[in-house]
Amino acid sequence: MGSRFRAAFVLAVAGALSVSCGGIVDPSKNQVDTVSGTIAVGGRGPAHPFSSPKTGEISVKITALATSSGTLVGMLWAQSSSAGACDGQLLFNTVAQLNVPAISNQILSGNYCIQLYDAGYFSVAQTYTVTISHP
Repeated sequence: MGSRFRAAFVLAVAGALSVSCGGIVDPSKNQVDTVSGTIAVGGRGPAHPFSSPKTGEISVKITALATSSGTLVGMLWAQSSSAGACDGQLLFNTVAQLNVPAISNQILSGNYCIQLYDAGYFSVAQTYTVTISHP
């Protein structure tokens, strides 16, 4: 009996969220932002802020990396207090590699940012390009 109540509750919350946010966006209708930067050895790249006006799915992938295409790169995904800022709650911290989705998750409407950093694997600075697919 308890599991049926939980399932009904989850469905009710999901329905309320989809109505209040204008519905969930089909990932095939996402916009794709392409950003790039350079990370120094032991450093961080620039913050890449973006806004998601609706609930849906996010996917983030490094699509170009030089000078060492096989190296691992740290990646942060955080909420932002306002558009253009990168100062909010950390949502995800991972190690990414070229052409492999690093972040694939649900995203609610709001302001966010992505930032890449040297996770201890760099011997030289790295230049990168990242795609951020979001509603």
